Amino acid sequence: MNAVKIGLNVVLVLANLFLIMLILMHKGKGGGLSDMFGGGMSSSLGGSTIAERNLDRFTIAISIVWFITILGLGLLARFAG
Repeated sequence: MNAVKIGLNVVLVLANLFLIMLILMHKGKGGGLSDMFGGGMSSSLGGSTIAERNLDRFTIAISIVWFITILGLGLLARFAG
């Protein structure tokens, strides 16, 4: 049970880092955090709708992994203790 908990914690940390990176890569709507970190500059991929759509898909997939990992850790804490 301890190995499962360690594995879920590792997946959670990696999902957190990827989520932060993906959210900051989104094109800003103006005046938000993405503009503060350089998202306000136009890039070659910024205007592409395919790139934005793929970025949205990756963000949703990683957020689902993050949510399932949180649920798994919660269930382990509830029923293993």
